[in-house]
Amino acid sequence: MSYLDRIRTCHTWQPEKYRPFVLEGESSQAGRGPLGWVTHDFARRLKDFPKTFTVTDAAVLLPARYGDFESRSAVLEEALGELHAAGEIPKWRGEDYGISRRWGEAPLFRMERGAVPLFGVLAYGVHVNGYVETPDGVGIWVAKRARNKSVAPGKLDHLTAGGQPIGLGLMENVVKECGEEASVPAEMACRAKPVGALRYVCERAEGLRNDVAFCFDLELPADFVPRPNDNEVESFSLWTMDEVLARLKDTDDFKFNVAMVNLHFALRHGVLDPDSEPAYQQVVDGLAGHFAD
Repeated sequence: MSYLDRIRTCHTWQPEKYRPFVLEGESSQAGRGPLGWVTHDFARRLKDFPKTFTVTDAAVLLPARYGDFESRSAVLEEALGELHAAGEIPKWRGEDYGISRRWGEAPLFRMERGAVPLFGVLAYGVHVNGYVETPDGVGIWVAKRARNKSVAPGKLDHLTAGGQPIGLGLMENVVKECGEEASVPAEMACRAKPVGALRYVCERAEGLRNDVAFCFDLELPADFVPRPNDNEVESFSLWTMDEVLARLKDTDDFKFNVAMVNLHFALRHGVLDPDSEPAYQQVVDGLAGHFAD
């Protein structure tokens, strides 16, 4: 096992199992690629919703007659509600994501979070590493996810992380998630610094994760101890970076995307360095989705 195993997990999918999900009339325009990817099996199921989708052997299309945010959102909500009632979207969150082709563009429609991986559309999230400067180096707070979580139960996690709901800024979401999951006061959480973003596409049990993880560092006072504040987290522990890296290299105990963000943290803080880590360049390239033969 290796760091690269953790990274490859986040970049593994089989495109031949999917067909594009597109807005009708836009697929041929310059720079207007697919919005997402739908498995062939799910595409066949979507033929039962001709009002909402046009399904061909080549693609699943959202018809051009739905030409604005509200009309697209409404017709999707109706179809997804029926799929949920039939038990085909079991992880219903009651939270909408804004769907766009890239961050900074106006969303094309909103979509129930639990349905997003079924359509392979781009989703955003915030990942906050809470760390402490100690005489022995950087310590990092590690959360243990609740065992009843629908995704990655019992896995190791950041101080806090969460999907990006529509209508909320990234820093607003950071502050919200820090308070909800780790009891971090808002005036402390708002000191988090954006430090980059990671992009990955991978197949998971819930569907195709086509994600951008916005990474934040939050330096915490040495005397601050995060506490679980909802049912998302069982406990928090302060680990040395050597402990984190050993667990990353030798196990898959960290949630799949958390492993990538922690390696990103280790590079930026100089904990992984090119003199001591033979796979340093491969880790750097892998985080960008590039793998040498």
